[in-house]
Amino acid sequence: MSYYQRHIFFCLNQREGENACAQHDAQASFDHCKKRVKAEGLAGKGGVRVNKAGCLDRCAGGPVAVVYPDAVWYSFVDQSDIDEIVERHLKHGEVVDRLVLPDAVGR
Repeated sequence: MSYYQRHIFFCLNQREGENACAQHDAQASFDHCKKRVKAEGLAGKGGVRVNKAGCLDRCAGGPVAVVYPDAVWYSFVDQSDIDEIVERHLKHGEVVDRLVLPDAVGR
């Protein structure tokens, strides 16, 4: 068994003169997710780990986050999207289809 049930990685990358997740306030979404995961009692061993990441190379869909080991990529707009990912996917294991980043979206 893995130490954590799930990891969610938020791209916080910045680029000069190019589209990047940091330009879409990804840091605020990361911070909000961390708070929600803790408030829901999901943080820690056997639960969920919320991590920062550099470029995840899916800039065109930014801001992006990916949940492992499920390998589900999300694009999100606001805190309510993050709340839904926490409640449905991180807490209950249900993919939030409306926020899934299409496979064809890359850099």
